[in-house]
Amino acid sequence: MSDSWQGPGARDPQGPSTGSGWGQQARPSEQGQQPDRAPRQGRQQPYPARDARQQPYQGHPQERHAYAHPPRQHVHPHPHPPEQAHQAEPRAESAERAEAPEAPEAEAAAPETAAPEVDAETSGSRRQARRRARGKDGARDGARDGARRRRRGGLLKVVAFCVVTAVGSLILLRGNELLDRLGTPTAPDKAAETPAPEPPDPGRVLQVIAHPDDDLYFMNPDLRYSISAGSPVTSVYLTSGEADGINAGSAKAATTKPDKPAYAEARQNGIRAAYAKMATGDRGSPWTRTVVPTKGGGHAEVDVLMAKPQVNLVWLQLREAGTVYETAPNSLHGLWDGKIPRLDSMLASGTPVKQPFSYSKDQVVQTLVGILEQYRPTTVRSQDPTPGRYPDTKRYTDHQDHFYGARFVQLATAAYAKDVTDRPHFAVQNYAGYINGSLPSALDPDEAKEKLDILGTYAWLDRQNHCNSPAGCGDLKISDQPGGNRWSDSINYARGTSTNWLTSDAQQGLWAFKVLDGQVAVWHRAGPAGRWKGPDLLPGTGMDPGVSTVTLADGRTAVFGTRTSFGAKPTDYRREVVHAVQKQPGAEQFTEWQSLGTPETADENWTSDISAPAVSVDGTGQLAAYVRDGAAGLRGRVQQPDGSWGPWEKYGGTDLHGSPATATDGAGRRMVFAATSKSVVGWTQPTPGAPLGQVTATGLPDTTLPLTADGREGGVRLWFRKPGSGNVRTALITGEGGLKVSQMTDLGGLQGFGSVTASGHLLAGRTAGGQLGSEAGSGRPWERSPLLFVGAPSSTMTGKGLVSLAVVGLDARLYVTSSADVPNAHLAPWQPVGPRNAPPSLPSPASPASPASGPAPAAP
Repeated sequence: MSDSWQGPGARDPQGPSTGSGWGQQARPSEQGQQPDRAPRQGRQQPYPARDARQQPYQGHPQERHAYAHPPRQHVHPHPHPPEQAHQAEPRAESAERAEAPEAPEAEAAAPETAAPEVDAETSGSRRQARRRARGKDGARDGARDGARRRRRGGLLKVVAFCVVTAVGSLILLRGNELLDRLGTPTAPDKAAETPAPEPPDPGRVLQVIAHPDDDLYFMNPDLRYSISAGSPVTSVYLTSGEADGINAGSAKAATTKPDKPAYAEARQNGIRAAYAKMATGDRGSPWTRTVVPTKGGGHAEVDVLMAKPQVNLVWLQLREAGTVYETAPNSLHGLWDGKIPRLDSMLASGTPVKQPFSYSKDQVVQTLVGILEQYRPTTVRSQDPTPGRYPDTKRYTDHQDHFYGARFVQLATAAYAKDVTDRPHFAVQNYAGYINGSLPSALDPDEAKEKLDILGTYAWLDRQNHCNSPAGCGDLKISDQPGGNRWSDSINYARGTSTNWLTSDAQQGLWAFKVLDGQVAVWHRAGPAGRWKGPDLLPGTGMDPGVSTVTLADGRTAVFGTRTSFGAKPTDYRREVVHAVQKQPGAEQFTEWQSLGTPETADENWTSDISAPAVSVDGTGQLAAYVRDGAAGLRGRVQQPDGSWGPWEKYGGTDLHGSPATATDGAGRRMVFAATSKSVVGWTQPTPGAPLGQVTATGLPDTTLPLTADGREGGVRLWFRKPGSGNVRTALITGEGGLKVSQMTDLGGLQGFGSVTASGHLLAGRTAGGQLGSEAGSGRPWERSPLLFVGAPSSTMTGKGLVSLAVVGLDARLYVTSSADVPNAHLAPWQPVGPRNAPPSLPSPASPASPASGPAPAAP
């Protein structure tokens, strides 16, 4: 890589960089630049240091000490100050758990009960000394003294039994964290000497979107949650979104003169106002705007919010397609397909970038790689690269700029993961686009109003010239209907919604599988008392976000997901279902990824629109995998007794959305379910080993995506959310004599959206505000954790009396907790697994450099 292509803020470990390139020039403050004023052409300004990134994360006051003492609602308010919470909590919770089922770990902890006996003997010696001090009047005859010793011995036995029970309960709740403390000879005897848990890492978020406003429509409220939590957030806009150049509502569109550079500037102004409002509450909060050379050979504008410098906007300013689905060669689609060799820039009228440029396909990818190198994100947000087509018209269900832009992001993240080693792990989250308008509303009214208010700021509804720009301060084209086609009511993840990525083995070990860096990452805890390992990346790249696991009849774990591959030709773009299997039960070695292919024969048919696979094993040990295909029907493959796989079968269904869900009932029958825009449909085996029956309407009301299924109570229980509310609902489905629905119940919750995981008494899912919410016992109020996370949570039963729960945070790090599977249980403090997810060599915090001293390295 050329030194001039190092990306913004490239660092020299030996000292400040002096070469050319993004991040290697003086800062705007060093040149006397004013906020929101373009620098003179020829004085290229790099990305300025982000001082906020160099400070330890503090978060909101209520989020501090999160891992030492997670907040609980209406449950035993803690009388201790925060620094004493970790000491006092085990005693309180051991008492609460005295009635919990005995944990297998309790016997291993029994030797620790020797300590109370020593204390009792010491206490008895002190009493004897006091009797001697009292002289003859304190003497007692031998018979009475022996009786006291017998009574004291009986009391000691009771105390020892209570200690054993309490220790067992603690282990049940705290898992290997407390086992390590109890079983290690060098562990401190006093909880006060235990180091305080580290504060949560907010992670570093980088979003890549096609047009200004795609983030506000399709990634909010996740965007607002991240900004509120203090995460460094950078949004990268691929195109200028110039459209037809008319910045007017429908009433004035015919009389407004087109001006594409001015309309692009107005959209930039609207985005800056919306982000400033989300970050500071003031849409007029100033920005520093700079021009930066990119790794692709062009120039980008980088905007830094002065009041919150962890909030950045990067404008690549390429030409947009100007049409949702019609052929437009001068577009990202045309560049991807090779219809044009280069795509030109479309510079906004107010940008500090003055020199036009153009990019080849590879230069777009290299530009994005340079941005990734600069910001080193731990979470990358992108639009859906395979949104599909409408079955009746075959038109795209999303804007072509949206999904071809997302494909450029796929290429860039793959190149970044392969070629850049000095970086943290990163997770990817994909977001559904226009299709949200055809699905039930996912947000509760308060969240939807917040989202619409931000869109109203972007749309410049009051027409006040707060930005001092002749181009306008927002996007008047959407001012008639800021919510779009009901897009302000919803948010849906296009991938990564599975809740089956955490699993337990026969030895009560835990396994977690998530996609990091385009590979499946594995975390493992051996047995109930082992130490966590990972993340270890399984060989094989190109993995899409979201994997599912299933336990085979012989006890091995199988992992299923989808994989994207690229080739020399545009038609080589391909997605396929793949799986890997443990070589033996409990082993850390897995087979290579084996392909099950895809029901879609060519990308141009349905844009490779298949869902993530849903997998289950029926009562005969037969393994099957199901996907929603591009025609919105159910397809599946079943493994044969000899280990081979049958063909992709068609099981019918129409208007299916999201990924299917599958589980096995008490009789060993496999059931499969899928959500439609109006209800839920299902399939069931009449007997284990038989083919699936016909698609059946369940009669359930409309539900938001996705579904969660779990075999229990003689049937399969479904969990889903109420549209326009976020409340969690559940229903029991039985298969005897055909599918039957009963026990439809609204469980309430903390609103929110997305997947709900369920194991034993535990329910958990994303709440309004973006944190994890959980209910650990029927009738208990839901509790909220400060964790913001990627994708979906996952839970599993570990043994008979313990349920484990895990998420991957925005820092791409695994977090686990556990609870007794009893009514009125609590979650243990969250335990981060492994070291902080940071680059191997981060620069030390540096103060802004003066013009004489030269530039200081930019914070990551």
